[in-house]
Amino acid sequence: MQELVIPTRKPRKFLGEDFELNGWDSLKGFYEDLVSREIKSADELEKWFKDRDELESYLSENMAWRYIKMTCDTKNEEAQKNYQYFVTEVQPHLAVFDDKLNKKALENPFLKDLKGSGYKIALRSMKKSVEIFREANIPIVTEIQTKSTEYQAATGAMTVTIDDEEMTLQKAGSFLMGTNRAKREEAWFKIGERREEDRTKLDKLFDELKGLRQKVAENADFKNYRDYAFASLGRFDYTPKDCFDFHESVAEAVVPLLNAGQKERKAKLNLDAYRPWDKKVDVEGREGLKPFTNGEDLLDKTEVCFDKIDKTLGDYIRIMRKMGHFDVESRVGKAPGGYNYPLMEIGVPFIFMNATSTLRDVVTMVHEGGHAIHSFEVRELPLSMFKNTTSEVAEVASMAMELISMEHWDAFFETPEELKRAKIEHLEDILTVLPWIATVDKFQHWIYENPTHTAEERQAEWVKVFEEFSDTQTDWSGLEKFKEASWHRQLHIFELPFYYIEYGMAQLGAISVWRNYKKDPKKGLEAYLRGLKMGYTGTIGQIYEAMDIKFDFSKDTISELMGFVEAELVELKA
Repeated sequence: MQELVIPTRKPRKFLGEDFELNGWDSLKGFYEDLVSREIKSADELEKWFKDRDELESYLSENMAWRYIKMTCDTKNEEAQKNYQYFVTEVQPHLAVFDDKLNKKALENPFLKDLKGSGYKIALRSMKKSVEIFREANIPIVTEIQTKSTEYQAATGAMTVTIDDEEMTLQKAGSFLMGTNRAKREEAWFKIGERREEDRTKLDKLFDELKGLRQKVAENADFKNYRDYAFASLGRFDYTPKDCFDFHESVAEAVVPLLNAGQKERKAKLNLDAYRPWDKKVDVEGREGLKPFTNGEDLLDKTEVCFDKIDKTLGDYIRIMRKMGHFDVESRVGKAPGGYNYPLMEIGVPFIFMNATSTLRDVVTMVHEGGHAIHSFEVRELPLSMFKNTTSEVAEVASMAMELISMEHWDAFFETPEELKRAKIEHLEDILTVLPWIATVDKFQHWIYENPTHTAEERQAEWVKVFEEFSDTQTDWSGLEKFKEASWHRQLHIFELPFYYIEYGMAQLGAISVWRNYKKDPKKGLEAYLRGLKMGYTGTIGQIYEAMDIKFDFSKDTISELMGFVEAELVELKA
């Protein structure tokens, strides 16, 4: 077997190998050099971009490790302080110089002589950043980032006790797949009641965040934060109207399929009242799938699964393990959720998640693994601004890997029956996920189009949107208070506003990638990786085209792709 090669970072030619971040003063000279440097040729301009990239990559990775350590242990006060220090004492200075450097680059006469499509894409983002930058927003953005960590701290501290064991809400959620209906109900209520304890606190926190975001938008001469967010997120290739079209298409093409599926589940479970705690249990009375025993077993099996797709992909996981770039098991005090954090200097990302031995954990692992593959595939691009792709592409990398890897989930499931069951559950989950994405996105449009709304008005609107994209089979009677605040569990609404519809767009792209892979695994994988290798050197449409898929979320396209998923489900259930 070929020896595993552990990547190393590029030498620091501008910063120097011995550089360490010791507050803003240790950085100031490098930024002043970049601002004042005379650039007399295209070669010198390219060298300037590389020096800037080296500095920003170092800082990006420094910030990344602070965030990683904070989320791995939300009770660690030192980790919290280290993260807050960067946010409050370093980032405000960076924002000012980032604007100065963007302006310097855009005014340079040698820009036209730079070769490569990556510059064209990067420069349009720079122009937009300059356009919306306001120095008055720096302290407000800092306050928003600081306040966002309050959500992590609050949700990370949430635990419940079941069978005399204190556990995270993620772990308690595994009871919802158990065949004991009374136990499912107990777990559902305990999770719901624990969230209710912090309902007022989280509503108040969100009101504060909403107000600060509206202020940022107004300072930048936008009517509302939604319009500012579209500019800030670099959404050059679609508009809010396209999002509204997506909502409508999901309501018309996906919700009926969701409703039919839930009606079938209710009938198979033989229930008079189909309740929220009945939505994850196996309809044939089988206990929840247990695809792995612990974190190490999950990683072992992920290596095997990725090897089956391509040995190089398995090596990516092995490299990350060797470097200690995983924290996968759920535990008290750990922040909820999961992420793949790119590390821009070394080019080897870090995966964080909360595994409790469920199928959902396998999906999370291969999802974040798809992001990790993306990080490796763009690693050799010359500048980070060519690597930092739009979310609509990044999420295709992850969601497509969920489906491609599904063809090799025998690495996790020992019997054909378990494998078939896992595939069915995941595909049925897609029919649930798309309406949820539409719900969250449409709700956020309303929130920021109506910035003066009250908590009560927000609650009413949430229920209205929730019901628009929900099945009509689930009985919520007596559970209204839990429905009203169920948006609190979506961390994106608190921490990453408007970063959510990308999952919906990418889900459609991922289904298309999977369809190609099923037709011809070699050709399908090559096209998928070809798109990933582009990083952000093309438009969304161009990158999708490189993957042999379309960037299109019309009703016709959604209906066609849902038809493909339905056909796969029918075949699996036969």
